[in-house]
Amino acid sequence: VQLQASGGGLVQAGGSLRLSCATSIRTGSTYSMGWFRQAPGKEREFVAAISWGGYSTYYADSVKGRFTVSRDNAKNTVFLQMNSLKPEDTAVYYCAAASTINTNIVVTAMTLYDYWGQGTLVTVSS
Repeated sequence: VQLQASGGGLVQAGGSLRLSCATSIRTGSTYSMGWFRQAPGKEREFVAAISWGGYSTYYADSVKGRFTVSRDNAKNTVFLQMNSLKPEDTAVYYCAAASTINTNIVVTAMTLYDYWGQGTLVTVSS
């Protein structure tokens, strides 16, 4: 499975960005897709995740109400809509895929993610 994240950039506080993650997941496989981020000097942390079916999502408290994760399986793409961005959201954002046994499972544990994209940098200026 290959993942390619894009959509990062420089935005002012209060602005919005939409990240995309293109995947090479084949039909018949089910994966929970997650977004993680790593700020300079900090450990990588969980941001959001979505089940294969798209009906279940989970968010870190720090982004709840501001970020929305979604997916379009027909296009093999996962999205992270980020609104009301804050300077503390500045980080490299990574998308990842975790194999699941059904379409309803959402995986939040970083260690369970099997595949990772290369990351895209989001910088929020104050």
